[in-house]
Amino acid sequence: MDIEKQFEQLYQRKPTHRAFCPYRVCPLGAHVDHQHGLVTGFALDRGVEMLYVPTEDGTVTVYSMNYPGGVQFRVGDEVLERQYVWSDFVKGAAYALRREFPLKRGFIGLLQGTLPVGGLSSSAAVILTYLQALCKVNDLHLTQHELIGQAMWEEKNYIGVNVGKLDQSCEVYCKKDHLLFLDTQDDAVKLIPAHPQMPPFEIAVIFSGVERKLAGSAYNTRVDECKAAAYALKGFAGMDYGKFEDTYLRDVPQGIFEEHKDELPRNWLKRTSHFYAENERVKKGVEAWKRGDLRAFGQLVFESGYSSIHLYETGSEELKALYEIMLETEGIYGGRFSGAGFNGSSMALVDPERKEEVAARIREKYIRRFPRLADKMSIHYCGTSDGVGRL
Repeated sequence: MDIEKQFEQLYQRKPTHRAFCPYRVCPLGAHVDHQHGLVTGFALDRGVEMLYVPTEDGTVTVYSMNYPGGVQFRVGDEVLERQYVWSDFVKGAAYALRREFPLKRGFIGLLQGTLPVGGLSSSAAVILTYLQALCKVNDLHLTQHELIGQAMWEEKNYIGVNVGKLDQSCEVYCKKDHLLFLDTQDDAVKLIPAHPQMPPFEIAVIFSGVERKLAGSAYNTRVDECKAAAYALKGFAGMDYGKFEDTYLRDVPQGIFEEHKDELPRNWLKRTSHFYAENERVKKGVEAWKRGDLRAFGQLVFESGYSSIHLYETGSEELKALYEIMLETEGIYGGRFSGAGFNGSSMALVDPERKEEVAARIREKYIRRFPRLADKMSIHYCGTSDGVGRL
């Protein structure tokens, strides 16, 4: 049953409004946004959709087509306590907005994610979808920067994941057929069009069959390792290191890292080595994209995947296997796992003329290694899309 029919059956009325936020992939710039690094991204033409009807009394009622149960509360409720279920995200959106804006109206809604969860910034997409609806019904008009800030605040302070700006920025700023190039230190944004001579490509999203959660995973540990390394390097170099929570690897010049890297603990050295190398890959990748060299761009994506596995040390066994399979599959320009790498999905830039062959090869090799996931893994082809934009 499609979402509109399901809405009518659930609420006995037709929806009047729609909110949508695309998923995103990050070909280059993995694991560096929380350290104010350089990132790239595409918004996908698949994402999170919600149909809804405003309510005048501030009541919010939401059900999901992907998860059981529902949630109901009022936007003015004094306590919006987390229950550690999917419905936390809508309560968090209300909690974030009402710090700065009066909320009087709510909505009844039905939510649907159009791809399997994992590695596509689905949490940010869900949050941005709810923020759109709450802003619409309460006549709030947020700039792109403000919208990103609200989404980040919720994920850090309500959901409990120490995220960077990558996910929200891709889902807000991106433009169809353009590469987003973002400096997360100063929020400088460039949207670089595809070169006229660039070969066509589609983005394969390969769901491993294993979902992931960032909160409670090793994600926050990796962030702390990076910040600890930055703090230590500042100390070794006699730099003013201020507060730990305000310290980022981007604050430390690469020359300082090269001079003092042997003084770092082994794990901190690996994380910092990934950070500086990934920033260089982003710069090279942007230049390759500008000249339409998709093969060079894709090779850098493969190198990013290798560094994520061996230096940043993330990636489940399933995602590592997918990376190895992609490396040896003809028709793939480049690929890596998508997102933080704690289960979830991988992404690949694929020659459209060979996409069926690519999908068949990946599935055959992957299921041979993980037969238990035969009914769960899936491969989806996507194009690029515009982001949410202004509200």
